[in-house]
Amino acid sequence: MSRIDTGNLTETLPDDLPEEVFEEIAGDGATRIERIVSCGHSSAPGFWYDQDQNEWVLLLRGAARLEFEDGNQKVDLAPGSYVNIPAGVRHRVAWTAPDEPTIWLAVWYGKRLEG
Repeated sequence: MSRIDTGNLTETLPDDLPEEVFEEIAGDGATRIERIVSCGHSSAPGFWYDQDQNEWVLLLRGAARLEFEDGNQKVDLAPGSYVNIPAGVRHRVAWTAPDEPTIWLAVWYGKRLEG
């Protein structure tokens, strides 16, 4: 019989968050689902994520701001907000709420299209 996993993404949070916490919830190699917990964290100055897969992100708790390298777009996220970031679109976490945990649900899927 297959194992059934259950849980609550907003519970069992670390007491101390000196660094962001990344926890894989499920995946099959082609698709990966991850919980990310931040508290006042942001990307290092000059750092940009540039991923080979599309990333769909849902903010479950807290608040965050994403910036995109083209400089024309910033996305503020509150609970319930989501953003779909195509593979190869360079982005960074500009800010997360410093006074409460920010909980993200990230889903990576597909592959970067060449050309």
